[in-house]
Amino acid sequence: MSSTIITVDAKGQSCPGPLVSLAKALKHAPAAATFELLATDPGSKSDVPSWAELTGNVLESAETLPDGSFRYLIKQAV
Repeated sequence: MSSTIITVDAKGQSCPGPLVSLAKALKHAPAAATFELLATDPGSKSDVPSWAELTGNVLESAETLPDGSFRYLIKQAV
């Protein structure tokens, strides 16, 4: 059984925009969804892991893409 992956494109948003967009998406998502967060804000490199820990969600991966943007996979807490 595969989980749903929901892309949240927060490119061009500055802090706290990417996390606000992610939090809004979480409210309307099916249980145990996985989120792909795309961001260009360098602050997201520290903000996203901290947010995941504080909220009980799981940061499954974080990477810098070839274009310099960032991609995070976050598993929603159940």
